[in-house]
Amino acid sequence: MTEPDRSALTKVTVNLIPRAVDALDSACLRTRGTKTDTINRALVAYNLVLDLIDHGDGSLTLRNPDGSLERVHLI
Repeated sequence: MTEPDRSALTKVTVNLIPRAVDALDSACLRTRGTKTDTINRALVAYNLVLDLIDHGDGSLTLRNPDGSLERVHLI
């Protein structure tokens, strides 16, 4: 069996709840990205969060606009 071509695009149809539509619209405005780019980035970020949870004691360190650091633990 051959490996799938990961460079190929996959078309997906989704039904978003109003809250998700608002979040998508807001993210697109803030990043000036397309809906496709924003959804792709969101899925990659979500997968990272799941990986951190799976490995236990996962945490993210966030740098706030004022330069302070904040650690978020995922349980």
